[in-house]
Amino acid sequence: MPENQIFIFDTTLRDGEQVPGCKLNTKEKIELALKLEELGVDIIEAGFPISSPGDFHSVEEISKIIKNATVCGLTRAVEKDIQVAADALKYAKRPRIHTGIGSSDIHIKHKFNTTREEIVKRAAKATKFARNLVPDVEFFAEDAGRADNEFLARLIETVISAGATVVNIPDTTGYCLPHQYAEKIAYLVNNVPNIDKAVISCHCHNDLGLATANSIAGIIAGARQIECTVNGLGERAGNTSMEECVMIIKQHKELGFFTNINTQLLNPVSRLVSDTMRMPVQPNKAIVGANAFSHSSGIHQDGFLKESITYEIINPEEVGAGESKIVLTARSGRSALAFRLQKIGYEFNRNDVDVIYEKFLKVADTKKEVVESDLHELAKAYIASVAEV
Repeated sequence: MPENQIFIFDTTLRDGEQVPGCKLNTKEKIELALKLEELGVDIIEAGFPISSPGDFHSVEEISKIIKNATVCGLTRAVEKDIQVAADALKYAKRPRIHTGIGSSDIHIKHKFNTTREEIVKRAAKATKFARNLVPDVEFFAEDAGRADNEFLARLIETVISAGATVVNIPDTTGYCLPHQYAEKIAYLVNNVPNIDKAVISCHCHNDLGLATANSIAGIIAGARQIECTVNGLGERAGNTSMEECVMIIKQHKELGFFTNINTQLLNPVSRLVSDTMRMPVQPNKAIVGANAFSHSSGIHQDGFLKESITYEIINPEEVGAGESKIVLTARSGRSALAFRLQKIGYEFNRNDVDVIYEKFLKVADTKKEVVESDLHELAKAYIASVAEV
């Protein structure tokens, strides 16, 4: 694999679906899986097969139709879970079992009521069992963000020796600061002797709003896979947002990374996921929000109309968002008004616009946005007044 490729592991159908109200049926999961493959996702985590007969069926059916992407099923570090996942993945061209266990002392003590030594044994046993069933096994060290680095390194070394091809270092609670998460990844790179035998993966949550920042810090430190969801859907405050990570990598060429994502499909897929999972996207969401390429402040509008890169670092067409919008409000200036009037067919000189602008401000002060019908009224009223003179 190219050293600078970042694999995109999409968990919209698994972690994203865990959001209350976002439950998907098999038909909906298949439709989204096909779109994710078209988008260029490398790995699709299709579900948690043992969790329900419906989820088993969805993973099985997705395995049948996906041709290029790896199809992944989640399990606990339990042999029955792993066997059921392997059964669900039996039709997949590129199957992956994603198994794991808690790695922080908090999880070891309070969730598992066991010891570090027992966790290492269970992790090794589960990984070996999974590797006997499929050639591609990912191990997750849950709550790695709060785990002791020395113990985490020992755990990761053990599971790689047991056959793990990918090692997932989750910041399960979204606790880490970017430099802390980067230091954790760097520690593993430098202290796990067999780390070159596996891909390091970032799985970050957004409890403190740092999921994207932590994922980017992780790949800079040596990780080569990002686990994410469309629109940042996921447990609690959500997972890492796919569209944000992909566009950061694309815009910051100095990082030297690339993904296989067709960025022009980001907005169409975002809308499909939003509609199918019945989860609206907040208007100010980066890349895919309704206002991501809208300008309403007069200062911004003037700069944008002179040269778009003054206020836009991404061409909206590059992410399938259509064209930028000049939104007229009481904060808008003359240049924006002239631009919008010209867009709907009126050719006015500067003096004309100055006169119309005074009337425009009175309208704008009474409503949140001045729309096209308002502009037609303003223009026609001005034309009529000039004709009378």
